Amino acid sequence: MKKLLLITAAVSAFGFMPLVSQASPAEDLKAFRGYFLERFPNVPLEEFANGVYAIDTGSREQWEAIEEFPPYEFAIDEGKELFETPFNNGKTYASCFRNSGIGIKGDYPYYDIEKGQVETTESAINECRTKNGEPPLKYKKGKIASIVAYMASTTRGQVINIKIPFDQRARDAYEDGKHFYYARRGQLNMSCAHCHVDNAGNKIRADLLSPALGQLSHFPVYRSKWGSLGTVHRRFSGCNKQVRALPFKAQSRQYRNLEYFLTYMSNGIPWNGPGTRK
Repeated sequence: MKKLLLITAAVSAFGFMPLVSQASPAEDLKAFRGYFLERFPNVPLEEFANGVYAIDTGSREQWEAIEEFPPYEFAIDEGKELFETPFNNGKTYASCFRNSGIGIKGDYPYYDIEKGQVETTESAINECRTKNGEPPLKYKKGKIASIVAYMASTTRGQVINIKIPFDQRARDAYEDGKHFYYARRGQLNMSCAHCHVDNAGNKIRADLLSPALGQLSHFPVYRSKWGSLGTVHRRFSGCNKQVRALPFKAQSRQYRNLEYFLTYMSNGIPWNGPGTRK
């Protein structure tokens, strides 16, 4: 607070804003992780992969009962079949990915220096399709969610380790996602952080708000509210609607950059998708 007051005084007295060094992504991650570990001191870092079920015993018991016969299991099987079914040219998705697409969900999202944009698992799947003469899939649910569910299931247990390359454009994409996360929007004038940072663990109506830490580890996700599986951009869109803001299109620059930032903020936590949530 004292530092902030000194900066404000300098602006008032001299009519300029002194240069303030911007926190690096690594510094952001350290502060972000530290905040949640201090707020929930009895929760180990890796447990944040389980969202609200890591911080509430009652919710966890219900979730564990559901996970005995997970509703996303059918999607994994469907995704595997789709992944292995040849395109009209005889190739499969395996031809487009490192290690034939097995255990590589953790490669995404990443900043593609040649394209100058963030690439996601879903965008890579559709790029694979178009390169092989197939039409792209819709991004929020359906076949693409099942394919990602299968790919995610082969990556379970690996630790999230998203990189920010030494390229200003990559850093700008990260900062854009960070700004999106903390910016107020919609008629309710709320940011993502208002729910999942400031009020993590508090109730909104009858539901507990999940911590932001580890929040993207379990996607794609089967939500009881949806009655189906959905991608992370489907969830972003729904959150924007809940604060009465006009959502962006799935795989828009805004949502890709948001995914990039938020996944980086979960570095060190294991991938455990697909998952089940209310």
